[in-house]
Amino acid sequence: MLTILHTADLHLGHISRQLDAETARKLARARLGAVDTILGLAQQYDVRAVVCAGDIFDNAQPEPDWWQGLAKAFDRWTGWNCPIILLPGNHDPLTRESVYQRGHAFRRALPAWVHVVDRDDFELELGPDAVVYAKPCRSTAGADDPALGLPGRAAGDERLRIGVVHGSTFDLAGCQTNFPIARDATEQRGLDYLAIGDTHGFRVIPENAIAPIVYPGSPEPTNFKEQGAGYVAIVSFRRRGAAPKIRKERVARWTWRDETVHGIVALRNLVTEDLASTILRLHLDMTVSIAEHDEIAGIVRSLAGTLACHGRAAAVIVDRTKLRIEASLSETDFDDAPETIREVAAALKERSASCEKSRRALVTLHRVFSEVR
Repeated sequence: MLTILHTADLHLGHISRQLDAETARKLARARLGAVDTILGLAQQYDVRAVVCAGDIFDNAQPEPDWWQGLAKAFDRWTGWNCPIILLPGNHDPLTRESVYQRGHAFRRALPAWVHVVDRDDFELELGPDAVVYAKPCRSTAGADDPALGLPGRAAGDERLRIGVVHGSTFDLAGCQTNFPIARDATEQRGLDYLAIGDTHGFRVIPENAIAPIVYPGSPEPTNFKEQGAGYVAIVSFRRRGAAPKIRKERVARWTWRDETVHGIVALRNLVTEDLASTILRLHLDMTVSIAEHDEIAGIVRSLAGTLACHGRAAAVIVDRTKLRIEASLSETDFDDAPETIREVAAALKERSASCEKSRRALVTLHRVFSEVR
């Protein structure tokens, strides 16, 4: 049995703009940390090769910290001799100034067992029974099918043939197709497996195919929209003509969670969960009393943290646009307030039935007055 590990879309150097600077840097470092996790899995499964199907870096000329960090990650694996194949993708294409060019310091820092796909006719034998063909992206966008640029199966060639390209299939509605890949590319080129990268979710096309096209997804998600990210594919081949066994292995440290809460009880329950590795976007869609509104503020502080303490979640983004406040204050709430405050409170309460801003202003006035009296 021959086994490979297939990954793609590490996007080393990606800095999220959705998060605060400190959290964004923390997640960027985690993308580099995923390399050790991936190589550990490769060692565990005793793979014949590790295939990185494009977008290893977030751009073709990453900051030195990122390419040096990747080279050092490889160096830490002393005694390793399993080939690792790095394919330039559309984010980090093989351009004249690319980090993948032979004259770049990154290439000189790589161990001999790391193979960069720097030509259109790349071929690497994995022993006598298997071969890898790959073709790099040379630009950020294109209309040619890179898979159909791979060589076809020659008569009498009984080896397992694995293709590696970076591009988009036609199976996602509303998704712009860049470097389009035909659904029958494996059949046309006589491949037993086509390893691709581009979209960040794990997908096998079609399911249970004898010669599938596979997206492993990004090892670390980059935003809340990425469904099925955080994995690599462990692919085991028994023989030609039999569908490979594809194992979906999670490697992500972080989980991006988009949560809509419709009641205070659900929000209280959220605080009891283990969210230490969760990037949480919280949509508050509910009507609450003033007392509950104050409780919500405390829960959000507990989740997000303060200058004095860590939050229960790794990071929190709160959407309050659908949080409605039921301003049911009585006149006695401001009985001992100065006359001016009582007049303002009365005016705000009169308008609060039809104006959300007036309701919020009334709540804020009540909270401030309660704290100082």
